[in-house]
Amino acid sequence: MDLATQLLLGVFTLLTIMVLATAAQRLLNVRFGRLRTFLAALAAFGLARPVLEPILGSLGGVDAQHPPAAAALALLLLIVMCVVLIPMVILVLAEALVPPGSVPGPLELIRSVRGRVSRSRRYSQITRIAIRHGLGPYLRGRGERLEDRSGKVRLARSLREALEDGGVTFVKLGQILSTRRDLLPAEFVEELGGLQDQVAPARWEHIEPVLRAELGGPVEEVFAEFGRTPLAAASIGQVHTARLHTGESVVVKVRRPGIQSVVAKDLDIVRRLAATLESRTRWGRSLGLGDLAEGFATAIREELDFRVEAANMAAVAASDGGGVTYPAPISAMCTERVLVMRRLSGSPVTTATPEQGPRLARDLLDCLLRQILVEGVFHADPHPGNLMLLEDGTLGLLDFGSVGRLDGSVRSALQRFLLAMNRQDPLGVTDALLEVVPRPEDIDEAALERALGQFMARHLAPGMDSVQLFTDLFKIVSAYGLSIPPEVAAVFRALATLEGTLVRLSPGFDLIGEARAFAGRYLAERVGPETVRETVTQELAALLPMLRRLPRRVERIASAAEHGRFTLNVRLLADDRDRSYVTGLLHQVLLTVLGATAGVMAVILLGTDGGPQVLSNTSLFQLIGYNLLGISAILVLRVLAVIFRRPRASDDHHS
Repeated sequence: MDLATQLLLGVFTLLTIMVLATAAQRLLNVRFGRLRTFLAALAAFGLARPVLEPILGSLGGVDAQHPPAAAALALLLLIVMCVVLIPMVILVLAEALVPPGSVPGPLELIRSVRGRVSRSRRYSQITRIAIRHGLGPYLRGRGERLEDRSGKVRLARSLREALEDGGVTFVKLGQILSTRRDLLPAEFVEELGGLQDQVAPARWEHIEPVLRAELGGPVEEVFAEFGRTPLAAASIGQVHTARLHTGESVVVKVRRPGIQSVVAKDLDIVRRLAATLESRTRWGRSLGLGDLAEGFATAIREELDFRVEAANMAAVAASDGGGVTYPAPISAMCTERVLVMRRLSGSPVTTATPEQGPRLARDLLDCLLRQILVEGVFHADPHPGNLMLLEDGTLGLLDFGSVGRLDGSVRSALQRFLLAMNRQDPLGVTDALLEVVPRPEDIDEAALERALGQFMARHLAPGMDSVQLFTDLFKIVSAYGLSIPPEVAAVFRALATLEGTLVRLSPGFDLIGEARAFAGRYLAERVGPETVRETVTQELAALLPMLRRLPRRVERIASAAEHGRFTLNVRLLADDRDRSYVTGLLHQVLLTVLGATAGVMAVILLGTDGGPQVLSNTSLFQLIGYNLLGISAILVLRVLAVIFRRPRASDDHHS
């Protein structure tokens, strides 16, 4: 066979495969991937001869000299249907067993293998760190129960050292856990608190290229002065002092070089580790480690982009800070990895005297409640490491990488929630809570009201400890199947963090009393004469157009009722989506009926004896029956293809 013949044969084969692929996809009326469709057609081309030979052999041969026209046509149609049915069957089976997206493509597979190798290497490293510090049994859920304080202190120290060795993500995780007195014993909180200020800084030779790349020039040209020794080092970035050419003192926050890829792998490890502990240990299930890990992952991703922090800082700084001061960003010099802001002079908040503690705690609580309930933009991570005691004795609030935002309706519901708790009104608290969170269809409101009443009796009575306040509130919300929206979850998380910070600032701080005092002040602001007058004026202005049209509409309805012309006009299936759904459903039903009818007729004809003998072993009735059987198979496969595809399309739509 010469080259031209081989080339012609190759072109014919390719065209045949393309025709098969097109015919199969058109008959199924479902869009498949090009590679999947081509492979199905290629398999059909290779299987056509082995499949057709036994079928044609059982039918018998055709008289080549005097072939009946009807027999030749019917036999040709049967052959074509058999060939097209092969890729259709392959595609439908693939759709049912291997849905699109379940098997990655070649490039995705290569990236996945690289990612798995890298993740496994990092996971092995984290596991070795945990085992080296004696935490291996606890990861397997077999750690001993420690009752004495000395054992807890040793375990807490091992956990802190392991988190420090784990790197950026695990240091940040320890910082967040150090504020959760509701989750961890005091020994762990005290030990993990050392992670706030004990992070080793990156060397200058690693930081300088980041500054040069982000600011577009050498550090000596961009700044008049720049302190190479960091003022402070955190898990995400480190802070340097500098002075602009205008003479203004600033602080430059630089993201640690190369941490983005490390954080991505570590977050995956944290999620997998949380899922393992939640499934294997009782304490993991009780804490809901899976949800905590997801919230932590979301928060740390936002903190990696300093442009988000600059925008958050500007939004919070626009609100009234009261006794708390916020740094202002230099927007023109803020990038993804570098944040330049005006400097606040002071010392860590842990240096505050016991006499200063209650006032600072009160100012911080008032500031955060006002941000949440009035301004709608709030600092979502108020742990002690993000606070500073300024030279004038007031508080400075730092690190705006995690900020929450609330719309007016959520703020109003939270306001009613706080005021109802101030009155110890279980009914009002229940109604306000069900406005904050989505209301389930089968919730027992009476039982929820009783639970909230018991909650307030336990925590809001004079002299009661408020350390477990927000933790117990979370338990009630979870027990009644209430799903908290992300923005509201950020509020509760910020308040829980604030709870630990207030206790650290001022042990014995009366959180309930101060929150009630804030509610009283806020209520006085809301019900003042000017506020009430303004609210009434706004509501009347909004209602006035409707009130002006109301008499004419009432008169028109009354007149129509008096003369017997009052009717209701209801249009069924007025929405295009409803019509499309009903049309598609009827289409599927019709195809199913036609396919079943063709199959029944085929069986009847195949079982009928007699009739013209068009092939050596087959009568005309039987040949028509075989064709009807092929048509039935095509219609059934078309219905099955849509059925297998529809659930995933629905899932994608809802997601």
